[in-house]
Amino acid sequence: MESINPTLTAIDGITVGHATNLTARTGCTVVLCPAGATAGVDVRGAAPGTRETEALRPGRLVQKAHAVLLTGGSAFGLDAASGVVQYLEEKDVGFPAGSVRVPIVPAAVIFDLGVGEANVRPDRETGYQACLNATDAPVEMGTIGAGTGATVGKAPGVTSSPGGVGSACMRLDSGLIVAAIVVVNALGNVVHPRTGEILAGGKENNDFVDITERLLDADLVHGTNTTIGVVATNAALAPAEVHRVAEMAHDGMARSIRPAHTMFDGDTLFALATGLHTGSGVNTVGILAAEVVAEAIVNAVTT
Repeated sequence: MESINPTLTAIDGITVGHATNLTARTGCTVVLCPAGATAGVDVRGAAPGTRETEALRPGRLVQKAHAVLLTGGSAFGLDAASGVVQYLEEKDVGFPAGSVRVPIVPAAVIFDLGVGEANVRPDRETGYQACLNATDAPVEMGTIGAGTGATVGKAPGVTSSPGGVGSACMRLDSGLIVAAIVVVNALGNVVHPRTGEILAGGKENNDFVDITERLLDADLVHGTNTTIGVVATNAALAPAEVHRVAEMAHDGMARSIRPAHTMFDGDTLFALATGLHTGSGVNTVGILAAEVVAEAIVNAVTT
């Protein structure tokens, strides 16, 4: 009996690839949708590093993306998106613009420069390699790809825990699928969204500490954080509705990361809708989006 894919690649037309540098402890992760998917984005953190987010706003000319890149390397890592663009151009994928097609590749970064080799970052070649590695097999999770150098739980005097890449998927009997992939590199701790139990985060003397409580008395927190990800669905949604799904998906981040969306995080979630399923509205998709984001975050630190 064929097993059910519990990750983002359960959605037809979407593949995921990682490129990992274990020595430098960085990498990138690409979500490919060559046929194009209606795209939206919502940035909640105050320290984001992004590319082409403005192009995804409702009312803009371009309504579909052909890939989303999640990468390490802080602002330097955005260079890896050029490799994704190159790969898609070679496949004749992109927005038609006269005699050429322009691949639409939004991207977001995490700050991992203080973990491995700060002068080694994902570049054009890394992004291209991630595309070559892309597959529709269940997404590999943990300290891989963009999550290779991710950490969680940061405050003065505490030791952070490894973060990583996580994915999750939910299906309804109607045929609706909503799934997520998240790179968890948070300032806060990762907690069980229902019990509040700390699953990964800052430690002192090998015991988890309440990062929220510590930050209330902290004078300085380093901006070395950010949780980024992609929520996708097979539903047919309008651009404004996809944008709303990205907004609602952040509820899942707030449930499983405490605190989230701080001045020291660049929390960003993209949303994609492939349009292959009809009959499910934005409320249903958005509610499920929050659930799969929360589950993906947990999977990132427990897989």
